[in-house]
Amino acid sequence: MNKPNPITKTIYLGDGKPISIETGVLAKQADGSVVVKQGKTMLLATVVAAKESNPDVDFMPLSVDYRENFAAMGKFPGGFRKREGRPGDHEILVSRLIDRALRPLFPSDYHAETFVNVQLISAEKNVMPDALAGLAASAALAVSNIPFNGPISEVRVARIEDEFIINPTYSELQNADIDLIIAATIDNILMVEGEMDEVSEVEMLDAMKVGHVAIKAHCQAQLELAEMVGSTQKRDYLKEPADADLQELMTQKIYDKAYAIAKEGTKSKTERSQAFADIKDEFVSTENIDTTDDDIMSLVEKYHHDIVKDAVRNCVLDDGIRLDGRETNQIRPIWSEIDYLPNVHGSAVFTRGETQSLTTVTLGSKYDEQIVDTVMYDHREKFMLHYNFPPYSTGDARPYRGTGRREIGHGNLAFRALKGIIPDKNAYTIRVVSDILESNGSSSMATVCAGTLALMDCGIKIKKPVSGIAMGLITDSKANKWAVLSDILGDEDHLGDMDFKVTGTKDGITACQMDIKVDGLSYEILEQALNQAKEGRLHILGEMLKTIEQPREDLKEHAPRIETMTIAKDMIGAVIGGGGKVIQELQALSGATINIEESGDTGIITITASNASKVANAKERIHAIVDIPEEGTIYKGQVVSIVEFGAFVEVMPGKEGLLHISEIDIKRVEKVEDELSIGDIIDVKLIKYDRMSGKMKLSKRALLPGGERPPRKKEGGGRRDVRKYRRRD
Repeated sequence: MNKPNPITKTIYLGDGKPISIETGVLAKQADGSVVVKQGKTMLLATVVAAKESNPDVDFMPLSVDYRENFAAMGKFPGGFRKREGRPGDHEILVSRLIDRALRPLFPSDYHAETFVNVQLISAEKNVMPDALAGLAASAALAVSNIPFNGPISEVRVARIEDEFIINPTYSELQNADIDLIIAATIDNILMVEGEMDEVSEVEMLDAMKVGHVAIKAHCQAQLELAEMVGSTQKRDYLKEPADADLQELMTQKIYDKAYAIAKEGTKSKTERSQAFADIKDEFVSTENIDTTDDDIMSLVEKYHHDIVKDAVRNCVLDDGIRLDGRETNQIRPIWSEIDYLPNVHGSAVFTRGETQSLTTVTLGSKYDEQIVDTVMYDHREKFMLHYNFPPYSTGDARPYRGTGRREIGHGNLAFRALKGIIPDKNAYTIRVVSDILESNGSSSMATVCAGTLALMDCGIKIKKPVSGIAMGLITDSKANKWAVLSDILGDEDHLGDMDFKVTGTKDGITACQMDIKVDGLSYEILEQALNQAKEGRLHILGEMLKTIEQPREDLKEHAPRIETMTIAKDMIGAVIGGGGKVIQELQALSGATINIEESGDTGIITITASNASKVANAKERIHAIVDIPEEGTIYKGQVVSIVEFGAFVEVMPGKEGLLHISEIDIKRVEKVEDELSIGDIIDVKLIKYDRMSGKMKLSKRALLPGGERPPRKKEGGGRRDVRKYRRRD
């Protein structure tokens, strides 16, 4: 059997990094499959959809999985099983990037189970596969007959030395001040996510525009590939059941009541939800709807949702009134508190409206760093942020099953927002944990605000405080109306057209995440959303600073103390000692934990202890080992042995000097034991140090009044010198 002939399309962007899309060779039983290749990096993307949808499904059951094979980099998976297991955080985050770009573009009435899988099957160290994953997934849909209003693509845009680069290498990205992943169709931006080094709104828009130009070329290549394959005709599918008469009747009976509830603006989230539910129940009762007919009740639920959605949106567009009565640019009431938990290293409560985060900060040592072992890159992480969203935060009566994809995604956004403000010379491993206690929109942004407050409460000298805000959008393309909403509620997120989260300091943006649910979003709207977000961010930041203006001067008493010191590389062995004997003794005597790492020509010593005195004790003992004794220095030493002609005094760990009997006192000492005993702690002065032999001569006499001996006269000018001179002649 001969290998099938591949159908290939290559994308050239003029950067010397062509991308090829190949189909017709691998995974041919899937509805669509492609291999996307750049350099030696290859991604296999497949898509399969059920032929029919379940009759009771009223949503798009899309599953997206991105996986990286360790074999792609010639590596073994860690652990005992030595095989790939559950997806790691990085794989989940890439899966979410793909999902959020694809999901809005399936037909609204298409509800067949659809599975998109993207696999990294070959990897080149410097090519970042996450920037190619969205292209691969969309290309697989493009060559299939699955209904999809694409194509789309995703690219990474980085700004390096004031120049925008599409899909930079890993090494190039280390010097970037903008790192954005952008997803779009050939016409419209769909999704943006990334981190920035306090950039302006204009700079962020410029990055989006540059990325969209590249995406247009990606989309055009997919359209041409679909033509080559002959997959432009999509399959027919079962449409949702409909009842136009029921829909019209419900609109007549419910819309005005829903509009009145939306316009009232005084109810809480729970009260408002109940009020909307009551008008549905009233309709069912007064119109004698058969509640035992699942098909009818399913339509009632759907039309009720659509009518409420229209009422809420029109109330904003026509009257400028939001569900809670706010104006479009108004922020909900805020209160915050620090030091809420007395025995943690740092804590804060941040409450905005009906959204609340209780956030803690825990400080640790080098041994607490997170080891990140992925296919592409291995490293240690000193700053971690974890986000938890228990069901009770929204009043849901269900068990908490642990961390899900949404929590990982929201936590990563907050992590990106805050990691840039951690001090460059931070010695601590820092873990921030946000527990969402109440949620009605923007819980990830509450995490950013609470995280900033908790870090300052802890005493971490952050560079600048960061706040965050979630922006929404309501549009009516037919009437050419739109409204940008600041600090959106959960319902405004659900019923609106955009969820745009922006975080930043007073000087610029640090992170963002944007999802669009409509076709067509002009840069004019994006610009207004960013500018309105800046106003909201600064307002929230001002409220936060009323609670604490700057980090505490010092850590709390029960927080661990960590300090670093640098020693010469050739002294590392002296500190460790044979078989670790010296460092173990240092830890036992000081009560501190000591870690040593080699860095270039130096050794970096990290000292961790429960209090400052233990750290100081350890530092003093290390200095005693690595410091070179200096003549004229006064030391506090211990008498370790006594001999007839004097005593030996330990002035540094393992370093002893001779205190001659003549140097004990000004008066004549007949017997050493009359003046000193083994174990005595005395002050002595180093009067002579032989660097070759390491021998030290000490004096106690020199510290007594009148005990300093006059310096010896230098030899020279005598007859002996003349004779030497003459002999040399």
